[in-house]
Amino acid sequence: MVVIRLTRVGKKKQPSYRMVVQEKGRDPWGDYIELVGHYNPLVHPAELTLKEDRIAHWIGKGAQPSDTVWNLLVDRGIVKGEKRRIVQISNKKRAKAAPAPAAKAG
Repeated sequence: MVVIRLTRVGKKKQPSYRMVVQEKGRDPWGDYIELVGHYNPLVHPAELTLKEDRIAHWIGKGAQPSDTVWNLLVDRGIVKGEKRRIVQISNKKRAKAAPAPAAKAG
């Protein structure tokens, strides 16, 4: 499956991102099919440069944008829909939420 995702570039503590079209199983820092934009969150307002026609082309061919990319595209009006909620659950909370198997009384 082809996805549109952000790849981090830049120096330590100074992130900048490339928006790339890539196979889902590939290393995010590896080769990509096409570079479709840049995102710099450090400047105010955040700088976002996109190739809107190429993004529309890839989405039309079935590429799935990541949640963060989806939210950026909704902000820009390239795709229509609601923003997706991005939730990161830590391993501690995940283990706490999973109920322990009940011991049989016997």
